[in-house]
Amino acid sequence: MTEFQWQSDLIEVRDEADPIEVAYQKNWTDGLPVVPPTPERVSRMLAGTKRPPDEIIAQIPPKWGRATVERVAINAVMAGCKPEYMPVIIAAIEAMTDDAFSLHGVQVTTSLVSPLLIVNGPIRRELGINDSFNVFGQGWRSNATIGRAVRLVCTNIGGAFPGELDRATFGHSGKFTYCIGEGEEVSPWDPLHVDRGFQSSDSTVTVFAGASPRVIDDHGSNTAEGILDTICLNLAVPGIADGEIVIVMSPEHSKTVGDAGLTKREVQEYVHVHTKIDAAEDGKQSHHKPDEVIVMVAGGPAGRSTMAVSGWGSSTQAVTVAVAA
Repeated sequence: MTEFQWQSDLIEVRDEADPIEVAYQKNWTDGLPVVPPTPERVSRMLAGTKRPPDEIIAQIPPKWGRATVERVAINAVMAGCKPEYMPVIIAAIEAMTDDAFSLHGVQVTTSLVSPLLIVNGPIRRELGINDSFNVFGQGWRSNATIGRAVRLVCTNIGGAFPGELDRATFGHSGKFTYCIGEGEEVSPWDPLHVDRGFQSSDSTVTVFAGASPRVIDDHGSNTAEGILDTICLNLAVPGIADGEIVIVMSPEHSKTVGDAGLTKREVQEYVHVHTKIDAAEDGKQSHHKPDEVIVMVAGGPAGRSTMAVSGWGSSTQAVTVAVAA
């Protein structure tokens, strides 16, 4: 046990009761079993950060619950995290509660968006965050549990329960967990956090209000223009939200584009120019301005594909925060 005074209520569970079932009865889960947050487990989780347990990181809408370090640690335990994940989780909470992100809207909208965490810098390797094979899928504890902890905070502290204040018409699997790393070592360009004003040696989390990822396959094009045209054709259609979009290029696609000498800025401008759709009043309008096109590299080394993650239009902006102890 730690020496501080616990802020949260301690719930006694009868010897014959199953604590996992108790968590279901208390509506603390995302539908999957959670790890029982015993005082011993929470104390170990708190050792992963230097921040005091009673510090309020943020208030989480729509119910504006106070996300103290202690309460975040409780949700991190339930998600299955290791203590060393705490700084990344805290940074993600700070990013998504920045006014520019508009978390209140993200929490209650009928849209299917959910906070997508993109981790950059040395912390990726330190924590074993996946940026390669199956990057949006299962198999990596750090990705799965960090993203899940943030989702549990949104629900348990923020009060965004599906069908109540979370009014998503469909939702998607990223509302269980949505956390990836960038494959910085295989990218022909500067990594995302450098684009956003940080040093390459910094560790950061970028939070983006993302819909479900959509695959864009192009196994036939051997030129940068061909690959980018395929990407743009998939984006220049009705029903794709305007505003920011994340384009996650596979190492194969990004190598072809990078070897052609195109900078990331030129890729952004190409997408801006070639994703024009009909607009009733102004003729052709582009879905995305260059600065709204977030380009990064991730995924396995084999496979000529790109993933596109649409956002929540102009209602939100991605936010990047440095990871601190």
